[in-house]
Amino acid sequence: MDFSLLKEAMESNSFEKIADICDQLMLQVSAQGIKFEEDWPYTIHLLGHLYVNDVNSARFLWKTIPSVVKEKQPEVVAVWKIGQQLWMRNYSGVHEAIRGFDWSPQTQGLITAFSELYTNKMFHLLLSAYSTITVGDTALFLGMSEENATNYALQRGWTIDSVSGMLTVKKQPIVTEQKLDPSKLQRLTEYVFHLEH
Repeated sequence: MDFSLLKEAMESNSFEKIADICDQLMLQVSAQGIKFEEDWPYTIHLLGHLYVNDVNSARFLWKTIPSVVKEKQPEVVAVWKIGQQLWMRNYSGVHEAIRGFDWSPQTQGLITAFSELYTNKMFHLLLSAYSTITVGDTALFLGMSEENATNYALQRGWTIDSVSGMLTVKKQPIVTEQKLDPSKLQRLTEYVFHLEH
């Protein structure tokens, strides 16, 4: 099996491409009738789907992984624990599943990138859903200690009320760009001119 495209994607941190590359390779290998049970990079494949937030495809892949692989490769099972927490929308459970395994060097870069992406996604979820939130809830969503979550939020412009322990969310300004099409302006001018005369 030629995993050169997958290797390139991993080395260049193009993690968003991994799921598609693995899916295509799996289809090619399957079409050739080659058996690949234990040689397949299931850990990376599953993580690739989770990275692009495709939990349904990860779930389907999990169901197709042979039980012998699940028994012999604990890292595959550890990745699926992350997938289960995503499936159940257990935000803090995702972080616990990430921290709860000693990842291999081959997987570490992808896990770190996924963790950062997920934390950023959760932060933006909080940003859009709350105007104030407790430090404890923020820490839960971000998978951090209360001190780290507070620092993370403060660095992004939030403020804290030290008496109540509430963080005030700093909403991002909504930028709307108006593009003026000169031809439309010309037609409007002509129309107004026509109405006035």
